[in-house]
Amino acid sequence: MFLSSVTNKVDAKGRVSVPADFRAVVAGSGFDGIVVWPSFDGQYLEGGGMALMEEYQRSLDTLDYYDEGRIALQRAIFAASRPLQFDTGGRISLPKDLHDYAGLNGHVTFVGLGRRFEIWSPAAHEERAEQMRKLAKENRHRLRPVQPPPLTGGQS
Repeated sequence: MFLSSVTNKVDAKGRVSVPADFRAVVAGSGFDGIVVWPSFDGQYLEGGGMALMEEYQRSLDTLDYYDEGRIALQRAIFAASRPLQFDTGGRISLPKDLHDYAGLNGHVTFVGLGRRFEIWSPAAHEERAEQMRKLAKENRHRLRPVQPPPLTGGQS
């Protein structure tokens, strides 16, 4: 899972180090890198590994081929995505259009969200994080266990 939030510097060539924990999540997937696309929810980037892309594809496969919603999601995710391979130092090169879309300027914040992650400008992330903390507090009652925990120690 992609966990934590990390801010890293973008170098003069547009390269940024992907957090080591994030690199570990996608290791062994057959593609030594991450996939990133412009979010359709705001001025930031979304990303994940090939496993996430395959999960999205399986979800989309449940819709009719010519369903307009399916096509819109395919365009917003797959057509706009960029596979970004790690260099020997664990860095990626973010294309200029993605930099511009997310308003990235010198530093980026990677935000782990379990199966996926986001890439933000640090200032925009801080502003959004406050809003999300408030919304999380208002929705904390929605967290429920998927299954009851197994009984242990001879309990019945």
